Amino acid sequence: MKKLPANSPLVKIPFGGLTSNMLRILAMAFMICDHLWAKVVPGNDWMTYVGRMTFPIFAFMISEGFIHTSNLKKYISRLLVFALISEIPFNLFYGGSWFYPYHQNVMFTLLFGLLAIMLIDKARKNKDAKTIVKSALLVILLGIASFIGFVDYGFWGFLIVIMFYLFRDFPFAWLAQLAAMIIINCELFEGQFIIVDLFGKSFEFATQGFAVFSLIPIWLYGGRKGKSSKIMQYGFYAFYPLHMIIIYLAVYFA
Repeated sequence: MKKLPANSPLVKIPFGGLTSNMLRILAMAFMICDHLWAKVVPGNDWMTYVGRMTFPIFAFMISEGFIHTSNLKKYISRLLVFALISEIPFNLFYGGSWFYPYHQNVMFTLLFGLLAIMLIDKARKNKDAKTIVKSALLVILLGIASFIGFVDYGFWGFLIVIMFYLFRDFPFAWLAQLAAMIIINCELFEGQFIIVDLFGKSFEFATQGFAVFSLIPIWLYGGRKGKSSKIMQYGFYAFYPLHMIIIYLAVYFA
């Protein structure tokens, strides 16, 4: 049985862990649930609770992608290109128009997170004062851009991407991930709440808190990529704008 990475509390599992491709497919399925709830079958709230697990998985994969990529410039370029491609489908899906400046798609959130990781990694390796200060200022600017630019999941989403990178090699990293995910998703994110009855008492639980459960498949990650091809690689990126435009058109012409 394969030993899992240090960021997992699961020491051994029979099948060697999930591959990065499996994680992406799982996140895509969660995303479809959320978007179908938003546009096709509103009222089935369990679908958006499942959908809350989408973003942290993609955020985790950005951290892993940075560690394992053989060409960082191409990785950044792909995210930028698909962020731009996805903007009109995203605008139509969320705003109902070609131009909707009040909410930008999640590819920008992931891109800003990736750029921040790159800067932090550069500062950690160089360790000179000038590089550290310059990198810190640029990371702060990226954080501000994620906030004022209204990217999906906002500043807290940007922070989740960085968190997975920073905690990656911590002893008992999974505990740090768990604590950070609970604080960010249950306390800091603003959004809807549900009332939970437990032991005769009622509690408010943030629906964004369901994102914490994404750590289960993340902890089942075995460190392997799985089968790879250019079609599969670009297919994962293309899925995001394509599924939004398909759902939008299906609802529009229904």
